[in-house]
Amino acid sequence: MADQKPDFDIVIIGSGPAGLTAAIYATRGGAATALFGGVAPGGQLLQTMEIENFPGFIDPVAGADLMTRMIKQVTRLGAVVFQESITGADLSARPFRFKAGSGKEYTAGAVIIATGAQARWLGIPSEQKFTGKGVSGCATCDGFFFRGKEICVIGGGDSAAEDALFLTKFAAKVYLVHRRDKLRASFRLQEKLRANPKVEIIYDHIPEEFIGEARLAAVNLKNVRTGAVRRLEVTGAFIAIGHTPATEAFKGKLALDEAGYIVTDEKTAASVPGVFAAGDVMDTRYKQAVVAAGTGCKAAMEALLFLEENKN
Repeated sequence: MADQKPDFDIVIIGSGPAGLTAAIYATRGGAATALFGGVAPGGQLLQTMEIENFPGFIDPVAGADLMTRMIKQVTRLGAVVFQESITGADLSARPFRFKAGSGKEYTAGAVIIATGAQARWLGIPSEQKFTGKGVSGCATCDGFFFRGKEICVIGGGDSAAEDALFLTKFAAKVYLVHRRDKLRASFRLQEKLRANPKVEIIYDHIPEEFIGEARLAAVNLKNVRTGAVRRLEVTGAFIAIGHTPATEAFKGKLALDEAGYIVTDEKTAASVPGVFAAGDVMDTRYKQAVVAAGTGCKAAMEALLFLEENKN
């Protein structure tokens, strides 16, 4: 490591459950810690109306409230929280160098990347209007709220099939809407879908418009072959067309998989020594707040150990 003393021991990029948990463990471990959380720290959970599956809350908690509590916790413990993003990173040598949105540069002995992954959306105008009001990108998060309702899942891959099967635990009826004439999901999942009486697969259709007043009431589907429009009376629509990890700034600097997720070992270490990743930016499967928090804990503990083993 260079003789220059870094501004911080650990820089954490991202302020969802992974980044904030990492900050809790890093500061309690004695590290001078900076967390860059963007203009609105809190990550994707800021858009989640109610969370029932995060441990410790008897009643549902709003995503924004949970994130506010975690931010207050990390600041109480001594982490420095910047309400700006990291726009550039030099990971070629330690201390690592980072450029913030303000133009200022900071250095750190280790970094934890927790920039997350965003659910891919359809991009139709009415989609955003009903996000959190019937339109969701997370079946595991929101499926419970649709007990006895008729809902739909948009997509045709393994994730869409798994979401549809999961949602049959709650919904009275699940429509799986796919734009092609056959699914991309595995053969076994397709068998399960066809064997489930609650599931109806609608081929060759795409959502054209989400309809409702305060909440979603129906979806207009367009037949891609004929152009005919079908109105589907549903109160929930789950978009399952994949996620996009926020790793653009690290292309060519870290090993990424084909989908753009940061490749780590079982200890959250990335391909550059001193760089760790946590949460949805490296999790290709679960996409859950509690899992992200767990990897944030692991990343901080490993970063602390790395600094101890590599101190001058």
